[in-house]
Formats: sequence, C-alpha cells, structure tokens
Amino acid sequence: MLISRHVLERPTVGVRPSTLTALRHPTVSRLLADHRALLADLLDGLGSPLHIVLPEIFEENVAELRQAFAAAGATADILFAKKANKADCYVTSAAALGVGVDVASTPELVKALAGGVPGHRIGVSGPEKDDALHALAVQHGCLVAVDSLSELRRLAATARAAHRRAAVLLRCRTAGQPGSRFGLSAAERAVAVGLCGELAHHIDLLGFSFHLNGYSAVERATAANEMIEHCLDARRRGSLSAELVDIGGGLPVRYVEPRLWEQFLERNEPAHYHGARGFKDFYPYGGQSAAQAVRAIMAHPVDGGESLSAKAGRHGIRFLAEPGRALLDQAGFTLYRVQQVDDRRDGDGYAIVTVAGSSFSLSEQWFNSDYLPDPLLMSAQTAADELFPACVAGSTCLENDLVTWRKIGFPRPVRRGDHLVYLNTAGYQMDSNESPFHDAPLPLKAVVRLGDDGAPPRWRLDGTR
Repeated sequence: MLISRHVLERPTVGVRPSTLTALRHPTVSRLLADHRALLADLLDGLGSPLHIVLPEIFEENVAELRQAFAAAGATADILFAKKANKADCYVTSAAALGVGVDVASTPELVKALAGGVPGHRIGVSGPEKDDALHALAVQHGCLVAVDSLSELRRLAATARAAHRRAAVLLRCRTAGQPGSRFGLSAAERAVAVGLCGELAHHIDLLGFSFHLNGYSAVERATAANEMIEHCLDARRRGSLSAELVDIGGGLPVRYVEPRLWEQFLERNEPAHYHGARGFKDFYPYGGQSAAQAVRAIMAHPVDGGESLSAKAGRHGIRFLAEPGRALLDQAGFTLYRVQQVDDRRDGDGYAIVTVAGSSFSLSEQWFNSDYLPDPLLMSAQTAADELFPACVAGSTCLENDLVTWRKIGFPRPVRRGDHLVYLNTAGYQMDSNESPFHDAPLPLKAVVRLGDDGAPPRWRLDGTR
C-alpha cells in the first residue's frame, strides 16, 4: 500500500532547542516498538554496526515518484542510482517493478544485470568510462551517457567491433554551472551531434543529460529546458530519435520537520559540537520531499509561461530521472552497540559515547559535515528521565572519528551495552564511505520485511535468498 509522507510520525516540537527528531515511517515505528528483541538479537549476532534494509519502503517510494510524475503530466522513466546503496535487495525490487538502474562501473552493471534488470533499462553514467564498461554496456543494449568527444569516438569503435549500435545520451554542461568537470561545452556538443550523424551506423543519439550540484528545483527545471532545446536542435540536424531528457538525481529527502530544521539553523553554533567544531554546510534535512520537488520541477514555467512538462509533451520529449536517496527515503536504518561512556559532564559539560564501529558507516563525514537527525537510545535501563548531553564517537584510534559531532540531548544516561539507532540511513549513509580500517569487517546488511496479519518479521542477510 502506498503511504504518503503526510502520515509519517511527527515529533514533538520545542522539547529542546537542539532536538532534531527524525521522521519515521510506520513500518520503522512498528519494528522499533514491537520487535526490539529481534533487532537486539540481530545486532548481537551479526555485529555492530548493523544496517537494516527495508525494500518494501523502497517499493512504496517508487510508486510515489511515479505518481508525482504522472500527476504533473510528464512521461518519465525512473533509474535507481545504485551508488546510493550497495544492497542487492533494492536492485531486485527495481527489477520486479520495472524500474531501471543507473550505474557507473562494471561491477555495478554486472550486479544490476544479475539482479534481473534488463540492459535496456540500465543507464551508464560517469566520466570517461573505460573500454570494459563500454563493451558490456553495448553488448546488453544499455543507455550510455557520453561525457566527452574522446569517449564518443571510443564508444563508437566498441560498437563497430561488436556489430551493434550504442544507445547514447550526450551529457552537457549547463548555463548555470559551466565550470562543472562533467559534460560537453556548447562547442563540444555541436561537434558531438555532428559526429553522431557521421557515426549513425554505430551510434544512436537518443537525447541529452546534465549534472547539477544542489537541490534547486528551479535550476534543475532550467537545465532540463536547455536539454529539450538541444533535442530540438539535434532533430533539425538529422538525429530524429533525440527524445530523451535525463534530469539526473538531486531529488531531496525530508528527514525532520521543517519547523525543527528552521529552529536548528537559527540557533546552530560551534559550541553545540565536540571540540567546538564549526560546520559550514549541511544537507537540507527539513526541506522539500522528493514528490514535492518533482511537481515543482515539472510545473516550472519556461519560455514565457508554459510548464516544463507541457513543453516536453508538446515536442514528444520523455524524461529520465536517476533518484538514489529519494527512493531510499526511510528504507533502512543503522544500529550501533555502545561500547563505552566517558562521562565528562562535570568538566566539559557532556559525555562521549563510544560505539562499536566507526564514522565510516555514516558517510556524511565524507562531505565534511555531520549527520544531524538525532539517534535513538534503546536501553534496558529504567532510570528516570534525565537529560544526558553526549556526542557519539567511533572505536578507532582516529581523533576525528566522530559518528555524531553534535551534542545530542539523550533522554536518560547512556550505558555500556545500550543500542543507538540512526534512522533513515539507507541513502548514501550506510556504505558510501565504508572501510575495513583496523582490519574490522565491513558491516552486514539484514533485509527485513514485516509479516502480514501479525506474523513476525522475516529477515535474511542481503545477497542471500
């Protein structure tokens, strides 16, 4: 059943200035409320940290995004950006739903094919892809986003040797981000379109794509409109099959209530973090949802008032979207076991909670930032409520190994053996930056599905059947 975002559980606002209580899908709430013993057993048996992945929520997100495009009057195909999470279960769900997958390496392409996604539903992106990736993509009829003139020539040679035609998007720099390291300049695009005509026996130009940093719906709509114009220009030059515009990913996820987020931004200061560390940039945790962003992008007026979706429809243009984080919204969380508590409240005013694991399993550190939604404390203690300010550290020998730099106001003292739950970590957090540092094994992923009619949850390790 499709569950819209307005039924997500809302936190109590204004409890503490530093509170950033994460939104929770009802399935997550049921697991945490009714099946804590199972989660504790999984953590004890499989090791800390442990990632819980929830493909049924991924499947709901696919349905919601499809609905958002349809409601906006847009024809769009969805490619799940595999880089957002390495779990096999999401690819299997994508294959079952007829969703494509966006990949950027040979191993990712092999996993997508092995997961049941046919080649014609796989997009291959990334700069200057190597010949092995080209060859596999051509063999399976994948759609290749070409990033440079040299890559276009190499891909054509690969297709010629295989006696096939390669399906191609030309990735272009946008007027708004001309300094991007990805894509063709305007002059290079003109040459590339001409080359596609000359190489028509080996190259089938289907459309254009772009890369943007950030989450601006206006910038994405403006860039998409540029790509529509590139399609129309390519048609005038003989590439009649140019009908695809790939708007990429960059669809935001709402982790916390906007009101809490605004309060946080107003009051945020270095003193709220271990070592008074100041962070300059945060993910927009309290911004739009992905469905809201889709509607805003498709409804954006272009060329004097016509919506982007209306213009695309008038010219027979179809969209591709490559969401990663947006399809993984609420589709997983991470468990840590508390290993030690260094109570410094009498001196520094807060404690340092050390967990079994490291910040490599919560990858916002990769972006020189902090993962801000509050972790939940699962404890066997029955102590009365007592505000317990603490940051959360990893168990490595690195000074900067902080899972959470921000001082969290836990509702009671944290004790050795307690469990911390980091919610909504499936999108980029779980494994983008993982490392077997200190020869520690990489964290495992447990695939969990709730049973019907009160049946207990079913679980298995990801990658097993």
